[in-house]
Amino acid sequence: MKLIIGLGNPREEYVGSRHNAGFLVADTLQKGKLPVGVVVKKSANFMNDSGTCVNELIHRYKVGLSDLYIIHDDLDIPLGSYKIQFAVGPKVHNGINSIEAELGTKDFWRVRVGVDNRDADDRIQGEDYVLQNFEKEERKTLDGVIETICKEISKLASL
Repeated sequence: MKLIIGLGNPREEYVGSRHNAGFLVADTLQKGKLPVGVVVKKSANFMNDSGTCVNELIHRYKVGLSDLYIIHDDLDIPLGSYKIQFAVGPKVHNGINSIEAELGTKDFWRVRVGVDNRDADDRIQGEDYVLQNFEKEERKTLDGVIETICKEISKLASL
């Protein structure tokens, strides 16, 4: 069994925000065909309290941490890029910090979706930036990345 959890904020006003990139990937995965034994969920908690929901889901589905994939936005990675890594990154992410604190470990997979498209000369604070919605052109770029991520996760999840 593999458990894939998208992080985001569960209220309507956050649906198109950069902070909900994990939800957007999870939505796409849920619509597609996944290998047997793969469960995709979205955190029911707000980003900064993701750990309690993740912990509950791990216990409900009886999944080991090596089979846990957390999908989240990442300001360390530019829009149009992503990384899938075990126990690595990002530098600062309150949702990941919450999960690490709740689980007592960093040993789980992270699907890091790049969302940074800020102007280098007029750099808005990260906390404010991630709560803004993607622009139309940014969303096109993100949709392409989501498609690629979904293909790669499907391959990894079938191992």
